[in-house]
Amino acid sequence: MTILDTIVQHKQIEIDAARRSIPERDLEARLDTIPPMRDFTGTLRKPGMRIIAEVKKASPSAGVIRQDFDPVAIARIYESHGADCLSVLTDSHFFQGELSYLTAIHDSVQLPLLRKDFVLERYQLLEARNARADAVLLIAEILPGDRLKTLFDQATELGLHVLVELHDADQLNRVVDCGATLIGINNRDLRTFETRLDHTLDLLPRIPGRCSVVSESGIRTHADVQRLQQAGVKAILVGESLMRAKDIGAALDALRTG
Repeated sequence: MTILDTIVQHKQIEIDAARRSIPERDLEARLDTIPPMRDFTGTLRKPGMRIIAEVKKASPSAGVIRQDFDPVAIARIYESHGADCLSVLTDSHFFQGELSYLTAIHDSVQLPLLRKDFVLERYQLLEARNARADAVLLIAEILPGDRLKTLFDQATELGLHVLVELHDADQLNRVVDCGATLIGINNRDLRTFETRLDHTLDLLPRIPGRCSVVSESGIRTHADVQRLQQAGVKAILVGESLMRAKDIGAALDALRTG
């Protein structure tokens, strides 16, 4: 199996355990107490290149990326240095994230928050909403058949914004057909972890103009950002290069303005 297969297999075990601990009906019952959502989609559609800065401690390919990891402090730095939205890794086994990071960050900053995880079931959408996420990531490669469309519709019904991600070109029609208006192109192949920035540029001409494109992974310099913006990319999602920086704020400033 590829690492992506392994992650999905383990995620299903996690979901089953979480459901036994907190039944879906209990998550449903709490929705009325959740604050209104922040406008993730609208924020990314504002003029200019928008940045989704990622709160990420580790990854399967890189191991621990940042030893002095304080998710709330990092989120505050991102906000004060001009990030538009935040992506919060919540997978614990492979990325050392926690669902609770979303709630803590929501209470500390005003930016819209994306739950970045391997979403397979509606239960995780309810978790995301209860944890104060404004948006969720859906990955086309791990949602075969009608699962992508079903989860997209379920997320929308719950009021969540949706960033639908693909890597493989043959997933593009499915992504567009599910109703996505925010489409993420992952420059990293999640099966091999090979990263290539040109992957976004290769797929961009095939995406309908009504959709806003987010380029993900492998973006390290202001020159990279300019290149993507000139090609028509609306936003970027950046994590590892910022997480590795000694001064996160300075690194985000350099990415934004050179």
